[in-house]
Amino acid sequence: MAHSHMISLSLYVLLFLGCLAQLGRPQPRLRGKTQCDIQKLNAQEPSFRFPSEAGLTEFWDSNNPEFGCAGVEFERNTVQPKGLRLPHYSNVPKFVYVVEGTGVQGTVIPGCAETFESQGESFWGGQEQPGKGQEGQEQGSKGGQEGRRQRFPDRHQKLRRFQKGDVLILLPGFTQWTYNDGDVPLVTVALLDVANEANQLDLQSRKFFLAGNPQQGGGKEGHQGQQQQHRNIFSGFDDQLLADAFNVDLKIIQKLKGPKDQRGSTVRAEKLQLFLPEYSEQEQQPQQQQEQQQHGVGRGWRSNGLEETLCTVKLSENIGLPQEADVFNPRAGRITTVNSQKIPILSSLQLSAERGFLYSNAIFAPHWNINAHSALYVIRGNARIQVVDHKGNKVFDDEVKQGQLIIVPQYFAVIKKAGNQGFEYVAFKTNDNAMINPLVGRLSAFRAIPEEVLRSSFQISSEEAEELKYGRQEALLLSEQSQQGKREVA
Repeated sequence: MAHSHMISLSLYVLLFLGCLAQLGRPQPRLRGKTQCDIQKLNAQEPSFRFPSEAGLTEFWDSNNPEFGCAGVEFERNTVQPKGLRLPHYSNVPKFVYVVEGTGVQGTVIPGCAETFESQGESFWGGQEQPGKGQEGQEQGSKGGQEGRRQRFPDRHQKLRRFQKGDVLILLPGFTQWTYNDGDVPLVTVALLDVANEANQLDLQSRKFFLAGNPQQGGGKEGHQGQQQQHRNIFSGFDDQLLADAFNVDLKIIQKLKGPKDQRGSTVRAEKLQLFLPEYSEQEQQPQQQQEQQQHGVGRGWRSNGLEETLCTVKLSENIGLPQEADVFNPRAGRITTVNSQKIPILSSLQLSAERGFLYSNAIFAPHWNINAHSALYVIRGNARIQVVDHKGNKVFDDEVKQGQLIIVPQYFAVIKKAGNQGFEYVAFKTNDNAMINPLVGRLSAFRAIPEEVLRSSFQISSEEAEELKYGRQEALLLSEQSQQGKREVA
């Protein structure tokens, strides 16, 4: 019997991995190409707010054309201390950035073992009791009551701790829940990739809650300014069928449905205790292991051989730490990226992210995104941003500030200049290895073009062509200059 169970589980995991591998292949994205004739972009703040007992969920209005062009939605969640975001699953991948706070993330991966134990105890769950034999098993199944008095440590799947600066990957169709066990509010922003191949419904995000009766929003159905009361998925099933399926009393099924539960999607859980592994006083963390964990060595998922099993797949990475920077200019700032090279499962979702810190008055060189749309959320500070379309028209020219979001479509040229207080942002991109092409600096298109071509193209002298090519020796992040450059006086 055990051998048969192991074969069934192995087949289940293999089938799931096959689906994931299929998803990881280059797929035609479902982004609305006919919706990208954008005349004007806007820096936007959330349009809809859905308060809960212990939190707040905010959505941007995805009816705006730039959301349709990029095939994304965007949300911000605030979870108060001791707040629990109820278990749910979604039809779309969600890419999350932790703006403030810490917490614990639970992701239920189908077919994986319950490898964590807590110090709490649970009633015996219906398996044969030691020493009872067949008689005890039959007795334990009658009415779901007798035979349930033996207790054992609670077991569950792996828990993952996260902190400020982390990105989290929430996979579609997987049950997710979040708990804020810290002392300050937990604030996250997230891109919902509604055009991802994993979503075979329409271009609208949907959350399927296993508990509570949350208010929903974000999709087009929630964009009429009205709060819609949704029930959890158990509410639609017959009570007796559920009681038979769970082998419990009907009164428990009524609590499962919670028809009078008005707490929303995030509830207060003061007495919730979660136990995660930590180093004890008797053990010391080896230096090599510390370095590997810091840099993510040995934790990568591979499609050919699976160095890391699906059950222990890496689903987070910190991109807020200075030492993790991929681009650094001590006079201008730093950029940290996360892509499928760092978190290999991102290749299945075709997503990546960029965390930017621009110092006072620094400039991110004008560039365009070669293979991705970009959804930029302002974490702190402010910047002036200009975006230009293929006709040479400015579709955006304004200052963006903390809490605002701007979507820059693929190939549209963009330049960012930080304000006096600097500029911090996170940009979610719709490609697992997003690439940009800068127009200025050491890595620019101009630097790769012969001077004679520049001279003929712009009708300028050789000296002026040389200035265009070599006026900046920096790469992507450009420091504030002494303003001694030549300016033409009208």
